[in-house]
Amino acid sequence: MEKEKAIQMIKNSPIVIKNIDNPNDEMKLIAIKTDGMMLRYIKNPTNEMKNLAIKNNARSIEFIENPTYDMKKYVVSKIWNTLEYIKEPDEELIKIGIKQKGYAIKYSKSPSILLQRLAIEKDYDSIKYIDSPIEEIQILAIKINYEALRYIKNATINADVLAICKNEAAIRFVSNIDQEKKILFLKHNPLVIKYFTTKLPMALVEMAFKDVLSKETISEKYVRDFINCDSINQKNGTISMDKIIFIYKYGSKVCKKTAVDEKLNMM
Repeated sequence: MEKEKAIQMIKNSPIVIKNIDNPNDEMKLIAIKTDGMMLRYIKNPTNEMKNLAIKNNARSIEFIENPTYDMKKYVVSKIWNTLEYIKEPDEELIKIGIKQKGYAIKYSKSPSILLQRLAIEKDYDSIKYIDSPIEEIQILAIKINYEALRYIKNATINADVLAICKNEAAIRFVSNIDQEKKILFLKHNPLVIKYFTTKLPMALVEMAFKDVLSKETISEKYVRDFINCDSINQKNGTISMDKIIFIYKYGSKVCKKTAVDEKLNMM
């Protein structure tokens, strides 16, 4: 009778198992089937109990000493961050986790370039869990979303420039901005000038614009952005003349054609 009463209590509230002295296997199995996390209160569980526990709750692997590889693969396939409970997970396990969430890369001490690439492709911001990512990985993340730059320490200049090209707001995530960098960024995206709190000498700004606008290979977007940027004008002291006149004087044929098209669109 006491046994039946104990079993009924476990069915109603499996945590009761921790207060039962020397529970039998039937009691243990009922507790685990009801809540896999009850494995923590069971001494010397059988493999059957372990497997039942992780199938009920993958996180119960935390309470399994020396789980089999199949157990590891199973729990990671169900919940990626069960990697936390696996000592030194190998590349295959990390890959399984990354399929669910790129953040799984953080459980790899020395992730391969392949793992890093897979993580970034899944979630661009998983780059924050990669120590000193090489330029290839930085570029990959930024191509997906320019805001990846905020998570990159010691970004390369090419990574900075790519982010600025995608969105001038990326300037907020660039470290150690000096005058040389400002001019470089300006040559890639004229809209970035609105984020410069310290004015650049007009001569340098004009020189940068002349260099870019005079090229036949200039992109239409750059010309249109230059024309429509309110921060570039005589009043703000960024150029010495009207932007259209500036283009007429220094722009290439391609630049002038785009400028005419843009002005017509504005009419």
